Amino acid sequence: MTYAQALGFLQQLAQFGYNFGLERIKELLRRAGSPQQKLKVIHIGGTNGKGSVAVMVNAILQKAGYRVGLFTSPHLHSYTERIRINGAAISETKMAALIEWFKPMLLAMVKEGYEHPTEFEVLTALALKYFADEKVDLVVLEVGLGGTIDSTNVITYPLVSVITNVGKDHMQYLGNTITAIARDKAGIIREHGIVITAAHHPEALAVISQICAQKEATLYRVGQDITWQQQYLSPSGGVFNYQGLLNSYTGLKISLPGRHQLENAATAVAVIEAAVLHHGLKVNSSCIRHGLASAKWPGRLEIVHRQPLIILDGAHNYDGATSLRRALEEVFVYNNLILVIGMLADKEREKVVALLAPLAAAVIVTRPDNPRAGDWQSLVGVARGFVEQVEVIANISAALSRALALAAKTDLICVTGSLYTIASAREWFMKQNKEEFASQ
Repeated sequence: MTYAQALGFLQQLAQFGYNFGLERIKELLRRAGSPQQKLKVIHIGGTNGKGSVAVMVNAILQKAGYRVGLFTSPHLHSYTERIRINGAAISETKMAALIEWFKPMLLAMVKEGYEHPTEFEVLTALALKYFADEKVDLVVLEVGLGGTIDSTNVITYPLVSVITNVGKDHMQYLGNTITAIARDKAGIIREHGIVITAAHHPEALAVISQICAQKEATLYRVGQDITWQQQYLSPSGGVFNYQGLLNSYTGLKISLPGRHQLENAATAVAVIEAAVLHHGLKVNSSCIRHGLASAKWPGRLEIVHRQPLIILDGAHNYDGATSLRRALEEVFVYNNLILVIGMLADKEREKVVALLAPLAAAVIVTRPDNPRAGDWQSLVGVARGFVEQVEVIANISAALSRALALAAKTDLICVTGSLYTIASAREWFMKQNKEEFASQ
């Protein structure tokens, strides 16, 4: 099976959509030899920031000399991005071979009366099998959606379970209240486990605390048991001080801009300290400093061009848009803002536009490259309630060209919304600025 053939088979599984429950993935993993039982896992969930925390934890562990598997989703440009060992994506050849290896199991399951595993379930099983085969020291595993019902929730005894925060997203699957969503995300908490959360919402904290008490799990809260103070923010990152479970640090630097990334970084350090305290991991202060400084996460307040300044940010829900707005107000210096936005129909699109459009001199509404884009043009009417110049350009490349035509060198173009929009925009800028991307 070639990579193209394997990819075609994998993408066909998208027809099964979101089909929650752990029965299928547990059976698939059983047939695959239960690779998850051979792994030491840090399990990271939450509404926003879980990918950023995952890459920071991964970077720190790598600096400490561990061989680390990293599973994140979704990808920007290639499925191989989701599965990495020490920063290197799984090869297309290896991924094709693993899909071919799993295919008979999938067919056998269906023949025996099981529902067909979904695309994400197969990717999760593939990642766990790959990490086990490669005998990694540790795995940093990002939850796909929710917690209780997510296919990554097959890990029996994670070293640390993390809930970055709880906000209103994926409400059609997780519930319409913070309490319901928090309860689902708290499904990754285990009996006598170690839990880190940076959730601030009182209802979310109450649920997480209650479930930790029921399961006799140890809970550490960022903002209470672990504290941090912002020292400096800039377009190239930030600096903060940290008081944690084991140590205090001054002048910790990160390369990801935005105040929210400082909290994500504090959460990542707390995860490392908890793993050191409870499981004996060997990570010194130098590893923490250098790991945080080296962590990168494309498509999150990522600068892809200067003069005019162009940033890409996958603020795909209201809380993400709140962090983006704060960064546009606090971090970046510019004359006029040109906002290019494309969001999926199952998001709180109107709220996001109402939050961001008032900052803009012009808004260009575009179409995410995904069937879930729905009535994407409906955002035009919302945007016109806040800004006079609103344009509709379905093709993302044409939308970016128009934004560049509108912008002076001292302006800022912000491309945001769905990560599908960000992926298309990033590919376009990569082609336009090959040298600039090659130097990153």
